[in-house]
Amino acid sequence: MADDPSKTRVEAVSRRELLATGGAAVAISIAGCSGGNGGEGGNGSGGSSSGNGSGSGSVSGQVIIAGSSTVYPISQAMAEEFQRENPDVNISVDSTGTGGGFENAFIPGDSDINGASREISEEEQQAAEENDITPIEMQVGSDALTFAVNNNADWVDCVTFEELAQIWGPNGAQQWSDVRDDWPDQPFELYGPATTSGTFDFFTETVIGEGGSHRSDYESTEQDNIIVQGIEGSENAMGYFGYAYYDENQDRIKGLSIDGGNGSCVEPSLETAQAGDYPLARPLFIYVSESSLQENQAVEEFVRFYINNSSSDLVSEIGYVPANESMVEENLSTIDEVVGGGASGDSGNASNNSNDDSGNASNNSSGA
Repeated sequence: MADDPSKTRVEAVSRRELLATGGAAVAISIAGCSGGNGGEGGNGSGGSSSGNGSGSGSVSGQVIIAGSSTVYPISQAMAEEFQRENPDVNISVDSTGTGGGFENAFIPGDSDINGASREISEEEQQAAEENDITPIEMQVGSDALTFAVNNNADWVDCVTFEELAQIWGPNGAQQWSDVRDDWPDQPFELYGPATTSGTFDFFTETVIGEGGSHRSDYESTEQDNIIVQGIEGSENAMGYFGYAYYDENQDRIKGLSIDGGNGSCVEPSLETAQAGDYPLARPLFIYVSESSLQENQAVEEFVRFYINNSSSDLVSEIGYVPANESMVEENLSTIDEVVGGGASGDSGNASNNSNDDSGNASNNSSGA
């Protein structure tokens, strides 16, 4: 349901407001409430729009988005901007975590788009195929996954991958002094994403090394602002989330530089992520249902709008690295192929971006 269902247009929201709702399991419905499977609405003609993808205002229908809390602020902002010119399109955006969105909404056919802060897994791909769902992958930006501590934690400015694994791995360190002798004899208070989160998966696989080998005795949540609040409230706290949530709260918490193993501490920023220097840089995706793209004109128009604006300041203002023009062109070509009955389904995976063709952060398991 909408924050204010009585509104037919959502007022422009500030970046802080976007992020303030970004971690909550909130469904923002524009121009009314939403439901159903997203396969309705539009004329199903598969007609395309070009130019800046702003839409003609004549399209109507419904678009349902679930998935990553990291990608959520981008999708929400795109939805609001798109609806300004297309008030007859209902768009719901639900922050469920990457894995939660795939499992509970996208693969069952209950959503059109899944935001993802990691690539779709082989198991998810297979489950989708078994349910006659073909996901179309599109990179829409990049992130610098950020670790943060309390502003009063003056004993730490940089941590290594090895130390992060020691803290967050199974049977993780209980006190700060368990990791470094000169750190205080105080217990860790840890906050992080839930196991349904792509951020959880990316960190676990990139730093700890084995999927799912993350300690469980920490405060887990899909509400990133709860992580921020937890860190702010305790001198012994540490947590992690997408860069945008740190960037918006730099006056409240302290971001840690990361040493990926070469002895160099790199601070989290859009610049270091874009340059490929930040060890925890990662791509951000949306996965679009092929059938929704082909059969629901509202989905097609919205995805074109989303992709056309993924290289804009809208993304950087939220706190992520925008897609580059090469990604945009590749994504638009994929849309044309899919809508025009192209061969996206031939491979079964309809994967679009290889994530290695830009200055933006690529998805690398080494964290480089």
